Amino acid sequence: MVKDAVRMNGEAAGSTRVSMVMTTIRQRIAGRSLTPGAKLPSVRGLAGTLKVSTSTVVDAYERLVAEGAILSRPGSGFYVASQAAPFSLSEVGPKLDRAVDPFWVSRQSLEAGEGGLKPGCGWLPPSWLPEESIRRALRALSRSEGPSLADYGSPLGLPPLRQIIARRMAERGIEASPDQVMLTESGTQSIDLLCRFLIEPGDTVLVDDPCYFNFHALLRAHRAKIVGVPYTASGPDLQVFAETCAEHRPRLYITNSAIHNPTGAVLSPVAAHRVLKLADQFDLTVIEDDIFADFEHVAAPRLAAFDGLDRVIHIGSFSKTLSASARCGFIAAKPEWIDGLTDLKIATTFGGGRLTSELVLNVLSDGNYRRHVDALRTRLSQAMADVSAKLKGLGITPWIEPQAGMFLWCRLPDDVDAAGVARVALERNVVLAPGNAFSLSQSATNFMRFNVSQMLGPRVFDVLRDAISQAKAPNGR
Repeated sequence: MVKDAVRMNGEAAGSTRVSMVMTTIRQRIAGRSLTPGAKLPSVRGLAGTLKVSTSTVVDAYERLVAEGAILSRPGSGFYVASQAAPFSLSEVGPKLDRAVDPFWVSRQSLEAGEGGLKPGCGWLPPSWLPEESIRRALRALSRSEGPSLADYGSPLGLPPLRQIIARRMAERGIEASPDQVMLTESGTQSIDLLCRFLIEPGDTVLVDDPCYFNFHALLRAHRAKIVGVPYTASGPDLQVFAETCAEHRPRLYITNSAIHNPTGAVLSPVAAHRVLKLADQFDLTVIEDDIFADFEHVAAPRLAAFDGLDRVIHIGSFSKTLSASARCGFIAAKPEWIDGLTDLKIATTFGGGRLTSELVLNVLSDGNYRRHVDALRTRLSQAMADVSAKLKGLGITPWIEPQAGMFLWCRLPDDVDAAGVARVALERNVVLAPGNAFSLSQSATNFMRFNVSQMLGPRVFDVLRDAISQAKAPNGR
């Protein structure tokens, strides 16, 4: 114990000395006593001047090289690098003139600064995720031997993790062997691979209206023809769905059936059976995106469960309940399609992300994960009730009261334009999700999606109240 404390204190002191050397060099560069192209003091010379070891100076110089502040010329020494253009804080501020399109919410949420609020984003706050379980898994991986830390993973993915995923799907009525499961880097990569595998440019793909905005972005990247079908509280409008299939003969339908994004609705068994009958009639393949599965209190109907993975491909990921940094998703499909998808995965990404898969496996194998998810459901239910009540106090009406999940799809008061409200809020560093970002027909002008987990402080509601007031004013100000 004493030895460990001495070692840790020594490491901290060494790190402080290295930082001191780096600060000295940075100050000399900033003060122009060292100009671009100038040679730095020798390692021994600077060590003597600053009264530190030569290894400390070497470590500091190597870190400055990694930062790009200086250059190493073997056999010659270290030199000040050519200086980049000055960094401007305005370059990282919100882009207020950006069009409200499928990229708007993603770009604003991902680029938001530390002080920004993100009630429009699609993920939980880091403090809601099992950070200690992830740290334990990382420590275990750091001590592991063999290929986990350095070798390619198999293209199909880590077998024990695929077994766990198959077992978890069985709990929701979906029968699939581990050989019918292929791991991916994310739910988004799953859809990208499936689009590469199943459609050609110009093919028609059906989506819900509204739907997750990145479905639009991905399909446009694949040059598909996108057709929207109005979504109801129990699933797609079945009459319009049938008419659209007859008119456009789509190749794919992409949907969430358990917890729908953005509406929070749940597919009914009647709608599920009808969708599958139409899929069979019109030779339609269905991609069922199920990344919110762990938020459910009671398992909703799954198209893949009714279909037996014949026409339905089931996908998911762990970014919503475990970590958005540990990117790991999966595809479950019939064996002949998994074989073709495996070849496609080799062609596009080569091996699988073994390190992340090992991390996810470690966390899922820990009994704490189930307890974490149980607590998360309770916490989300409480947040849903609290946020819903506060939004109603502002005249913002939920379209439905969702059974589970983190999204409220709401109508703003007095036909207020959601995009205008979002732009005003962005000026105060609050990222909102206006409805037309989700709507192919652009018929959700008065709607907005709220993430209840990101709305637990009063500032969000203060900004929202002011933004709505400004949007109601003449000329929107």
